[in-house]
Formats: sequence, C-alpha cells, structure tokens
Amino acid sequence: MKKGFIALLTLVMLSSCQEQTKIGFVDNGKLINDYQKKKDIEAKYQIEIDAFNKKVDSIGQSFQTLAAEMQEKDPKMVKASSQEQYQALAQQYQRFQQQFQMEEQQIQRQSQSQIDTLIKEVRTFVKGYGEKHGYSYILGSNEAGSVMYGKESQDLTKEILDALNAEGKKE
Repeated sequence: MKKGFIALLTLVMLSSCQEQTKIGFVDNGKLINDYQKKKDIEAKYQIEIDAFNKKVDSIGQSFQTLAAEMQEKDPKMVKASSQEQYQALAQQYQRFQQQFQMEEQQIQRQSQSQIDTLIKEVRTFVKGYGEKHGYSYILGSNEAGSVMYGKESQDLTKEILDALNAEGKKE
C-alpha cells in the first residue's frame, strides 16, 4: 500500500512538472495579405504591369494604324504587293505578341519568386515568435480548414502581424 501511494505521488508530481502546452493559431491569408512587405511587392509589380500594358496598347494601336493605312491604299496597290505587306505586318505583330508574352511571364516569375521568399520569411518569423513566447504549437488557419475553430484569445494573427510589420520597418 505504501509503495502504491509513493508511486502514485511520484506520478502526480511528474505530471504536474510537465510543461503546459501553449497553442495559438494565425489566419495565414490575413497574415500574408496584410503584411506591409507583400503590399509593397504588389505595388512595385503593379507599376511594372501598368507600364507593360501601356507599351502593349501603344504598339497594338500602331499596328492598327498601319493596317488601316494599308486598307486605305489597298485599292491603289497591286494585289500581290498588298498581300505581301499584310503578311509582313501580321508576322511582325505575331513576333511582338510572343515578346510581350515572354515579358509578361518574366514579370510573373519575378513576382512569384519574391512572394515565395516572403512566405518563407514569414514562416521563419512565426517560428521564432513561437519559440520566444513559449508556444508549443502555432497552427495556421486557412480556407481549407486546418483550424476549424479557435478561441479568439488564441488567435495570434494581429499580434504576429504587428510584430512582423514592426520588424519590416527596422530594415
């Protein structure tokens, strides 16, 4: 009996000495989308996209003007010569379209690369935040439902977002 009581007492003491599990969660979408660095990246690429679109529109209008001029002159030109000019214009326009497509893909790749780097940075930050504040787990909430429910008091999204943006201002 005495040995059973000592074993039970030891078990209770060991279990009470165990570290309390501290769990929090963040809304992944809100954390990433409201991060100032992401907004800055998006603004930078929006400027590039706007400039690209203006260039595409300008060149497209130039080709339309050339085609219109050719159509006006067409009745006066020999048909074979006119056909060759239309084909040359169409080929040149096709080359520009391919170039535009390559430029657009390059902008998308660069943007995606920076966003991917940013996501890795946020993950590293959240890990460091969790270690610094004694969390055993920080779960990510998203549309797929990895966290179906969490107490409002355990939602660390704003807290981490504020710390992340403050860290970004230091840089």
